[in-house]
Amino acid sequence: MVLTLPQILLCVGMLVTGSINTLSKKAQNDCYSPGYPDSRFNNTVKDHKFDHPWFQTIIMFTGEMACLIGLCHVRWKERKMHLLQERNRLMVSPGTSDGLSSRIINPSQPRVFQWIFVLPTVCDLIGTSLAGIGLLYVDASVWQMLRGSIIIFTGISSKIFLKRKLHGLQWTGIIVTTVGLVLVGLSDVLEEHHSSDSRVVLGIILILAGQLANAIQMIIEEVFLKGRGYHPLQVVGMEGTFGFVIMAVAVLPVMYFIPGPQVGGSYENSLDAVYQIGQDYRLLLFSLLYLSSIAFYNYFGLAVTKSLTAVHRTLIDACRTILVWACGLIVYYFIDKSFGEPFDKQYGIIQVDGFFFLMIGTAFYNELMEIPFIPWLRRPISETYPSLVDADSPSYEGSINSEVEVNERSSLLPAVSSSPAYS
Repeated sequence: MVLTLPQILLCVGMLVTGSINTLSKKAQNDCYSPGYPDSRFNNTVKDHKFDHPWFQTIIMFTGEMACLIGLCHVRWKERKMHLLQERNRLMVSPGTSDGLSSRIINPSQPRVFQWIFVLPTVCDLIGTSLAGIGLLYVDASVWQMLRGSIIIFTGISSKIFLKRKLHGLQWTGIIVTTVGLVLVGLSDVLEEHHSSDSRVVLGIILILAGQLANAIQMIIEEVFLKGRGYHPLQVVGMEGTFGFVIMAVAVLPVMYFIPGPQVGGSYENSLDAVYQIGQDYRLLLFSLLYLSSIAFYNYFGLAVTKSLTAVHRTLIDACRTILVWACGLIVYYFIDKSFGEPFDKQYGIIQVDGFFFLMIGTAFYNELMEIPFIPWLRRPISETYPSLVDADSPSYEGSINSEVEVNERSSLLPAVSSSPAYS
């Protein structure tokens, strides 16, 4: 398949915005700036590290909310196209144009506000926040690789809760991915530039726990949202809206009053985060990059999913990990050692091996590769299942689109049929 120029631009856009997402979030954690006066030390103001993973979650939800702007544009285009079609249908002669506007029926579009989006939003909140805390203790490249563990959790969860059948390629992908995760985690624990091995282990555990929460989110979306005709931008935008409200009204205020190590003795001092961002232009820039990359990554992810195949999506994810890793090394060695990450000459090769295992595991799981002479590793024969949605109905395309992953996740749930569900 030869890619057209627009498709190439979409792939590049998804790769660049996805990489900026990870790099800008890690760069925020590496910034030092003055913040809110600390009541524990006579209201003095000191430079300290930006360690606000829960505040970063509300920034992420703000970026997701921006997808509602894209949804409004899409709905406007739909109404405009529908109006044009209706005019062409009714205007069979010049005399029929009288009272034409009153005879045109607006297209049926589902209500934007839906309470059902609260359930996946809570899982997204937990998963993103746990992974954000884990990013404080590991390198950006390791964080990106460990997120490949979602294959394991989605596969097993779909087997348990959705009673989906996992074929040999899926089980092989899960096993190979597990080996890759062990190698990547081991390399990060053994690397010399980390100050505390126990914190690295804690970070790895939190990242894996976050991926488990995201896998549960995908199960919930599969059960409650599939076939309802929601546009992917609506799903992401409403999850961002609910997430922003929950964080601003409940989570961050509660975190402020929980005792912890941050300024004022809080577990998460959002006022300190706002003050730090206002005092450091670099931190402000990284925050804006993170927010905007969330919104644009969702757009590019949707566009790539609709116009290309899972092969392209997998290659983009692999290139994203490589690009994040390469940028981290370049920044550390050639620009500023306070950002980026060094390459451990003794154990770095273990991380490289782990990365290749993760890529092979992903390819097996998505049935992008097989070993024909081993029965266990052959692609399963497609089976025919009755369609749950009439392909001729107006909601058919919407129901297909609603299954598309656009929130920095791949479509990892095994399909109802034995053929892979690509996103």
